[in-house]
Amino acid sequence: MKMVSISDTITNAIFHPLKSWAEHSPGNWNILIGSGFVLLVVGLILTIVFHKKMGKTDERTNQIALKSCLYMLCALILCDTIFPKGYMWQVFFLFKYSIAFLASAIYLAIRYKKDFL
Repeated sequence: MKMVSISDTITNAIFHPLKSWAEHSPGNWNILIGSGFVLLVVGLILTIVFHKKMGKTDERTNQIALKSCLYMLCALILCDTIFPKGYMWQVFFLFKYSIAFLASAIYLAIRYKKDFL
């Protein structure tokens, strides 16, 4: 008897329709890759911009930068547990880092608005 964990069942229920859609045509695959790349670039640019806007590093901005890295790490760990490893791992690798950079950028934007404006 084959043992199937609950997390594998949930992951397959969520991501199998995405796999079917992406493999249906090359255009769908390109849309998936393109949207992941756009999210990655936007998250990276926003993270860099908000780091630059905070100014030179001191005790306060260093804590903000470390907390943004913590949010990035938490997003990476969460994505590692949710995303499937058996299929389309390159695409999910792209989305994993896109989500991590966006999480960091969102935290930095909130903190910038709260502390610096």
